[in-house]
Amino acid sequence: MSEDKDGVYCKVCGGIVPGTIDIKQILVDGKTTGINHLEFIIEEVKKLGSLSDAETKRELLKRAKELNFIPTKKEEAYAEGLLDAFKRG
Repeated sequence: MSEDKDGVYCKVCGGIVPGTIDIKQILVDGKTTGINHLEFIIEEVKKLGSLSDAETKRELLKRAKELNFIPTKKEEAYAEGLLDAFKRG
C-alpha cells in the first residue's frame, strides 16, 4: 500500500485497498446509493453542534464529496439523502 495526500492505494494495481472501504447506503432520488465512510461523515458534522438543515446539508455534502464521487447535477439529491441519514443517526 502507498499513502499520499489523496488516500491509501495499492502499490501493485493503484486501486483502493479493500480494508479502507466502509460503505453504507442512503436514498438518492429514491434509489439506494452507497456512500463511503457515511458514519464518519455524520459524526464529523455532529461535532459542529446545532446547525440549520441548510447548513447541515452543506457540511455533509462537503465531507461526502471528499470521500465519494458525487455528480454535480445530483448534489441537492445527495444532500437530501445525507440529511435524512444524519437525522436518523
